[in-house]
Amino acid sequence: MGGYIFIIVILILMWFLLIRPQRRRQQDSQRLIASLSVGQEIVTAGGLYGTITALEEDEARVEIADGIEVRVAKRAIAGVLSEDDPDELPEPEETPGTLP
Repeated sequence: MGGYIFIIVILILMWFLLIRPQRRRQQDSQRLIASLSVGQEIVTAGGLYGTITALEEDEARVEIADGIEVRVAKRAIAGVLSEDDPDELPEPEETPGTLP
């Protein structure tokens, strides 16, 4: 009887330490992919930084430099750096006491 309890405790620990965090990461990744929109600045799993110019079913077109656009699998997008279009960002304000 004591052996069964030990096995059950080990299975519960594995659930909380391994399976549950993996599911949470997977859900976060799916939410990120679903929230992508044109104009967002992103970084890929390979380390490329760029701005989304078009979205298709399983891929995104990303401008990585002026006039250079690449196709990237949506699942390769590791993070979103900005929520807004970079052209619409406000200009930084000058603070008193600093030189221009």
